[in-house]
Amino acid sequence: MIPRILWLWFAALFLQFSADVGSGVLAQEDIWAQLQEVAVVDQKIMMPMRDGIRLCTDIFRPRTQEKVPIIFVRTPYNFNTWGDGEMNERSLTRALEAVKRGYAYVVQNERGRYFSEGEWDILGIPLTDGYDAFSWLKDQSWSNGKIGTYGCSSTAEWQMAVAALDHPAHAAMVPMGYGAGVGRVGDYFEQGNWYRGGVHQMLFTAWLYGVEQDRFKPRIPAGATQEDLIRISRFYDLAPENPPVDMSLALSHLPVQDILRNISGKKEIFDKMIIRKPNDPAWYEGGLYHDNMPYGVPSFWFASWYDVSISPNLALFNHVRQNADDPEVRENQYLVIAPTLHCRYQGATEETVVGERNIGDARLDYDSLIYGWFDHWLKKSDQEFMSKLPRVTYFTMGLNKWQTATSWPPEEVEMQTFYLSSMGAANTRNGDGKLTAEVDLQDFPDQYTYDPMHPVPSHGGNVCCTGNAVQGGAFDQQEMELRDDILVYTSESLEEGMEVTGFIESILYVSSDAKDTDFTIKLIDVYPDGTAYNLDETIQRARYREGYDREVFMQRDSVYRIDLTPMATSNYFGKGHRIRIEISSSNFPRFARNLNTGGNNYDESEGVIAHNKIHHSRAFPSLIVLPVRQAHP
Repeated sequence: MIPRILWLWFAALFLQFSADVGSGVLAQEDIWAQLQEVAVVDQKIMMPMRDGIRLCTDIFRPRTQEKVPIIFVRTPYNFNTWGDGEMNERSLTRALEAVKRGYAYVVQNERGRYFSEGEWDILGIPLTDGYDAFSWLKDQSWSNGKIGTYGCSSTAEWQMAVAALDHPAHAAMVPMGYGAGVGRVGDYFEQGNWYRGGVHQMLFTAWLYGVEQDRFKPRIPAGATQEDLIRISRFYDLAPENPPVDMSLALSHLPVQDILRNISGKKEIFDKMIIRKPNDPAWYEGGLYHDNMPYGVPSFWFASWYDVSISPNLALFNHVRQNADDPEVRENQYLVIAPTLHCRYQGATEETVVGERNIGDARLDYDSLIYGWFDHWLKKSDQEFMSKLPRVTYFTMGLNKWQTATSWPPEEVEMQTFYLSSMGAANTRNGDGKLTAEVDLQDFPDQYTYDPMHPVPSHGGNVCCTGNAVQGGAFDQQEMELRDDILVYTSESLEEGMEVTGFIESILYVSSDAKDTDFTIKLIDVYPDGTAYNLDETIQRARYREGYDREVFMQRDSVYRIDLTPMATSNYFGKGHRIRIEISSSNFPRFARNLNTGGNNYDESEGVIAHNKIHHSRAFPSLIVLPVRQAHP
């Protein structure tokens, strides 16, 4: 017999569960009821594309006889009104807010997703889908012909390449956390967050497991009516639910090309992409934006310091400002940089904690900014908004406040060089590695052993979408810095505070007994008590040091220059703080391990140990260049 106290405990749990579930349902039903009061709701419209494929679309528009502008969201995610979960409630909430502000809110699934017809291909959806949707929406009787696109992450990634087509109705954009849509820009060959410095970023390995729908999924018969689709959507949302997987273990499987197969995930898209090299022609055939493409839309960009691709995101903003053909487009690019994780803009509080670091009050009225932007471009109703909008609004950690600038980086930034220095024993934070203003006269290289079977684990950082494998944000690195395969270089304690805001450049002179290996770097703010918070990180595969269109392997013990892709941050190193960098050859599982063989890596299961050296002398001046903003408290 179950004791009475357990019955009471079970009953309490059931009541709490019922209350939680009930409150969620009521919240969603309440939003839905409000929408129906203020909006004309037209769901499961199958919008035709030029090749006959139809994309499932929901439209919420104000109950008015006047023509209205459109906020258009295209997404690979499930927005079925009748489904459960945060995504559905969020979509309804945004629709309600837009309608109340006088906009039609249109949300559409990408080709091949849920009720949309066709086959889905991440980063490869035809650009014409966006163009055709704009044309269809512009021609609706209730439309004023002005369309603004909006969304974060996968809901933002398609916007840049479509902006290159310059549809006349595409009047404004708000891309947020948009790195997955950036192909090649300047020195960055990220190819939609697939690569960094020629190294595979493992986020899509984990992400694809959760979102890719099987080719044997249920499909709605061709020709189903709107009435049928609305009825069916009440009890089918076509959303797959793969079994939970411990990604911290799954991503360790070798060879990399078999990770999804090993966890019974769908693998066709992954199989196709994992074999592409950083400059493979296939990257230039899909939906990514590359810097040889035009750009035709005023854009309000939102980025985050702890997002997976902060540096290329900022580089794209600068590229458009400098290279768009239309002067009006060049002039109307604006930027906000938040101190948050990927797409966590609304999560800031009076005491915002990112990872383990408290950065104070990081709140910002995003809705007012975004709707002010749309009001100006889609309604022409707020002519003063643009005159008040700073070109760049960015949050400086350490100072814990929002700042503004007329450019990125701010004009008053001056580049300051710090050289790596040691007597050959920079291993661990207890070693003799220093950052100094003077270069070493002689070369006392620091050596460490990189074993790909025992890589340096990722600890915090600028990440996204890896499940439980990596937790993003700022974390104390002190314990990590006791590993002998991490070189640590630290400045003296600062006599006065220093604001570092902009792109961080780094050059390493390296040698190895392996044909190929990786080199990682991490920028750290060390507090007086020793707490060491990571700010940004990057990596470079040695074989791509001369460019991503060729592979040049290393000769044993020859010294090579490695220019790592620039990092970016805005951080105030307070008085008594120290500036630190960590150097190693792995940051796993954020980045795939280099097995050091000179082979493909993705199809290999056995690695070789590399003995790597970092050189620092007049002949080999390894260094880091920091953007120091002189105007600070």
